[in-house]
Amino acid sequence: MKQRSVGIAILLSIITCGIYGIYWLIMLNDETNYVSGHQQDGTSGGVVFLLTLVTCGIYGYYWCYKQGEKLNEAKMQRGIMIDTSASVIYLVLSIFGLSIVSYALMQSELNKMLPPQ
Repeated sequence: MKQRSVGIAILLSIITCGIYGIYWLIMLNDETNYVSGHQQDGTSGGVVFLLTLVTCGIYGYYWCYKQGEKLNEAKMQRGIMIDTSASVIYLVLSIFGLSIVSYALMQSELNKMLPPQ
């Protein structure tokens, strides 16, 4: 696990026409599963991507909502104040086509929980 620069991740997603965004989605999922303690029972990043692809994006909305819950769970485990509206914010942003903003917010939350390098 490593901290990622949100700005660079967004820039790479744009430059690579979304290919880096797919990698970023997979890593966000796997790292969130790790920090929240859901490595064994959580869906892997590759499966999340495939389910989003197969369901024409519908699973992606569900995933964004669940990511907010997992991040809140990880925060509670670390004694960090939680944001109960995060799940809804990620979902609404995704519905309006701003998934990359949701990813950026998720990455920012993850970066806060990882030890500095």
